[in-house]
Amino acid sequence: MTRDIIRSKFDVSRETMEKLDIFVENLRKWNPRINLVSKRSMEDLWTRHVLDSVQVYHAAPSTDTWMDIGSGGGFPGLICAILAADTAKATHVTLVESDQRKCAFLRAAARECEVSVTVKSERVEALEPAGAGVLSARALADLAHLFTFAERHLAVGGTSMFPKGVTWKKEVDRARQQWRFDYEAIKSLTEPEAVILKIKGLERA
Repeated sequence: MTRDIIRSKFDVSRETMEKLDIFVENLRKWNPRINLVSKRSMEDLWTRHVLDSVQVYHAAPSTDTWMDIGSGGGFPGLICAILAADTAKATHVTLVESDQRKCAFLRAAARECEVSVTVKSERVEALEPAGAGVLSARALADLAHLFTFAERHLAVGGTSMFPKGVTWKKEVDRARQQWRFDYEAIKSLTEPEAVILKIKGLERA
């Protein structure tokens, strides 16, 4: 069972697992009203969405400030905030989502899980630069487009964490036409040909 894998493989505490359970409960309650994730993926929610986000958090470096853009149903940003709350090092997570109804869900779920986050209901390109240590996004845009957001909102020396599917190599090749960067492709636990791209040293070519 995926829930057991999360607890054992990533050494997640019982208290944090309880918060993840509360989050999942909230998502199931809200999803029929505002379509946070597809109905089909709800059948495999713990693997497709929760575990997929947990692996992003554990692949990322330690940071004081984390910005998640296009947060939608809370993946990976709110899951990362729940996990970060279980550590001694304080990490403040900002969730950026332009859809007001999804922002209402994010605020309500964070409150239910007793996790402190900042939710910004604006377009990411309109926000003041955040100086974030880590920037994450899942299923938001192609890599070259994501880099324009990373350039604006990452601190110097910051890291981008972008889960990508089977076409990730093509996205890397296209992005290299405009950008220079170093990356590590971390094999996904949830999709055989998917990866998490851990990117540093971003600059325009």
